Amino acid sequence: MNILFTLIFLFACAILLAVEPNAFLPTLLDGASASASLCLSLLATYAVWLGLMRVWEDSGITRAVCKFLKPVAKRLFHTNDEQTLQTVCMNLSVNLLGISGAATPYGIRAVALLDQTQDAEYSSALFFVLNATSLQLVPTSIIAVRTSLGSVAPTDILLPTVLASLFSTLLGVFLTKLLIKRAPTRHKFGIAQQKIQGAGIG
Repeated sequence: MNILFTLIFLFACAILLAVEPNAFLPTLLDGASASASLCLSLLATYAVWLGLMRVWEDSGITRAVCKFLKPVAKRLFHTNDEQTLQTVCMNLSVNLLGISGAATPYGIRAVALLDQTQDAEYSSALFFVLNATSLQLVPTSIIAVRTSLGSVAPTDILLPTVLASLFSTLLGVFLTKLLIKRAPTRHKFGIAQQKIQGAGIG
């Protein structure tokens, strides 16, 4: 990915130098200034939301949200491991607030735990799809970007974002269930083993 962005940057620089060489340096400086401004705006936004996340964790709100999401996560990922469900729910709850950067540490931990489950291929694929489609109730990062760019109504994207992310999430879950075969459950596997042993095979 870094190589791709580097090639795009060099290609754009070559075009700008060929078409309007006098604007090359001012354009680079303006871009750097805009990038720095955007980074500071996002830093402030993430600082506020991460602080709120810490308050929510200390006050028990996060545990309540996870408790609400656990039955859904248990049905989706087909696991009863408490630690895995807790980490997955933390990742999903932060993504619902549109703070994808804060969700990353929980996501990395959840992937490691899901890889240890019986149905690792299906669970990991589904978790990737949920993070890629990222159902968002409050698109915090996008609102921050629109605010930094001077949008008159930065929150106008709330409803379209909810509808679009909801559709993509439902479609992604449906396609994952359709295309990736789940491993047989332990219960079924145990019954099959008993039948094989009863028949005197192996």
